[in-house]
Amino acid sequence: MAEPEVVAEGEHDPQFEPVIKLTEQVEAKTHEEDEEVLFKMRAKLFRFAKEELEWKERGTGDVRLLKHKQSKKIRLVMRRDKTLKVCANHLITSEMKLSPNVGSDRSWVWNAADYAEAEEGVATLQTLAIRFGNAENANLFKQAFEDAQEHNLKHGDTAVLPEAPAAEEDKDEAGQDEPTPVAVNETAPAAEAEHPKEEEKAADTAEAPSTHNPAPAEAEAAPAAEEVEETAEVKVEETEKKE
Repeated sequence: MAEPEVVAEGEHDPQFEPVIKLTEQVEAKTHEEDEEVLFKMRAKLFRFAKEELEWKERGTGDVRLLKHKQSKKIRLVMRRDKTLKVCANHLITSEMKLSPNVGSDRSWVWNAADYAEAEEGVATLQTLAIRFGNAENANLFKQAFEDAQEHNLKHGDTAVLPEAPAAEEDKDEAGQDEPTPVAVNETAPAAEAEHPKEEEKAADTAEAPSTHNPAPAEAEAAPAAEEVEETAEVKVEETEKKE
C-alpha cells in the first residue's frame, strides 16, 4: 500500500483570484469631519426602558467628546464596535448631571435629549448609563464631561438653529417693493360734499308741508255749489210770482 505524500509546510500556498475587482472607492461621510476629538475611551452604554422598567444595552464602543471647529460646541458621540452604528449622540448642556450608579464606582447615569434613535430628526429624552473598565477611567470621563459643560455654557447650551426664516423676513422687508402710493383724487371731496347738500335738500323737501290739500278744497267747493242752487231756486220762485 502506497504511503500518502507528505507536503512540507510552506510549500502549499493556494491563491484565489477575485472574480470581480473593486477598484472604485466610495467615500462614506460620518458628519464628523469638521469636529475635533477631545476625549475618547472605551465603555459600554445602556438606556433605561420605561415600558419594561429595566436597563437595556445599547452597545459597546468608544465614547467620544467632539468639538465643532466653527460653532465650538461639544457633543457626545458613541458608536458600536464593528458596525459603527451610533448609539449615543447629544449636545452636552449645563442641565445634565452625572450621578453615580447604585453600587458601582465606574458607572454614571444622566438624562439627555438623544438623537441616536431620533425619528425625522426629533430628539427623544433618554436616561443613559455608561460603564467603564475601572473607577479611574470613569473619573476621567466625568472630568472631561464637566469641562465640556462649562465650555458649552460660555458658547450657549442650545444648538445653533437655522436662521433661514429670519433671513427671508429681512429679504422681504428690504427686497420687496414698497406699495405704490395712491394718487389723491381732489374732486372726490367736492363730490362728497355735494351729495350731502342734495340729501339735505331732498330731506327739506320731504319734511316741508304740502301746499296741495284736496280735501278742504272739495269741502269749500260744496257749499258754493249749494248757494248757487239756492239762488237759482229763489229766482225761479220770483219769476213764477210775477207771472
